Amino acid sequence: MIAHDGMYIGGEWRPAYGTDTFPVVNPADEQVIAHVPAGTAADVDAAVRAARAAFPGWAATAPADRAARIAALRDALAARKDEIAETVTAELGAPLALSRAVHASVPLLVADSYAELAASYPFEEKVGNSTVLAEPVGVVGAITPWNYPLHQIVAKVAPALAAGCTVVLKPAEYTPLTAQLFAEATQEAGLPAGVFNLVTGLGPVAGQALAEHPGVDLVSFTGSTAVGRRIGAVAGGAVKRVALELGGKSANVILPSADLARAVNVGIANVMSNSGQTCSAWTRMLVHTDRYEEAVALAATAVAKYVPGERIGPLVSAEQRQRVRGYIDKGVAEGARLVAGGPEAPLETGFYVAPTVFADVTPEMTIAQEEIFGPVVSIIRYEDEADALRIANGTVYGLAGAVWAADEAEAVAFARRMDTGQVDINGGRFNPLAPFGGYKQSGVGRELGAHGLSEYLQTKSLQF
Repeated sequence: MIAHDGMYIGGEWRPAYGTDTFPVVNPADEQVIAHVPAGTAADVDAAVRAARAAFPGWAATAPADRAARIAALRDALAARKDEIAETVTAELGAPLALSRAVHASVPLLVADSYAELAASYPFEEKVGNSTVLAEPVGVVGAITPWNYPLHQIVAKVAPALAAGCTVVLKPAEYTPLTAQLFAEATQEAGLPAGVFNLVTGLGPVAGQALAEHPGVDLVSFTGSTAVGRRIGAVAGGAVKRVALELGGKSANVILPSADLARAVNVGIANVMSNSGQTCSAWTRMLVHTDRYEEAVALAATAVAKYVPGERIGPLVSAEQRQRVRGYIDKGVAEGARLVAGGPEAPLETGFYVAPTVFADVTPEMTIAQEEIFGPVVSIIRYEDEADALRIANGTVYGLAGAVWAADEAEAVAFARRMDTGQVDINGGRFNPLAPFGGYKQSGVGRELGAHGLSEYLQTKSLQF
């Protein structure tokens, strides 16, 4: 794992304009594993100019040829699968098995889906006496988070490339090494110079410069709702488009007829995966009062399997660890019952938080309302279906959720009334073609599939 000491701009690695760097820390052992350049507004400007210069040629490239380049990018990433998994484990702290199965593998499915969509998408259609064209928006400023460092990059860059857009990527400062590997893969895939550009740096400097740059036509951001608001305000002031995938506080609704053991076990696994650092994690488990204590006991047993340092990794940073511990302390202070885990460090070294389950959580408690982004589950009781729906919809978020019932139609009927962008029915599987995104303060726009591609297109009608 060798970190680049420059930026990838215009098809080559160039020295940064400034000399500042920032460290990359392994969350499992707290050791610095690399230093990368802290990009400035000058670096961002150079990258945007390169993307702008490359845009006309890439936009004019036939969709089939764009598809071929995306397929080559997929193949380049597949060839580096082991290296990617090891890098994600080193800078994010995910167990290597998770990095191989999810972090290095799921992006291949997404890239493959866009290789196919680029070749088959209807970029032109007849509507009455008009021809409607779907044209690329232009230069995309992509700002990605650290929790799924490669998936979030591919979920933005692949559809942008399929649409004919060029891209400047600013990855999260905690996980820049994975982004550098991706840049190498774009070069190996034969993308024309300037079509993809990478600037590493801190959010308040490089990220803000990218969001504000007048040469950027669309800002695609995944991260916290607080930062998303600021980016939306900046983009709105410049009348530029945004795609925002923000926070979540998803409900796992277990209806009385459901297989309780399966629903609880899958629900716990959903939250513990990636150490709870998943915006769509089902962190609120809603259980009918008649089966409540049984569910609590099942959850305590299920969470015990997630041993820190083995089956569950650390949080990404000391700051994130302290934030999550603060929420656990607040849960205890507000009267929730601690069933498993707690704020005490499970290991002496590493940014670990003990997998934690709270019972007797009321919908108004802080831990039931705010996004924690750690391995913490709140079990909430409900009296009837109307009560469950009120609780499920009772936050400012609406990103994802789950419903369990013996009868699939019963679960679907409940899911249709949930104010959220994606709902898993009885443990539904990931689908790279299904749109992902939120209602309410969970965001604007969608990622994945044809809906994700359309975010990077604008329409023009020709009248005859």
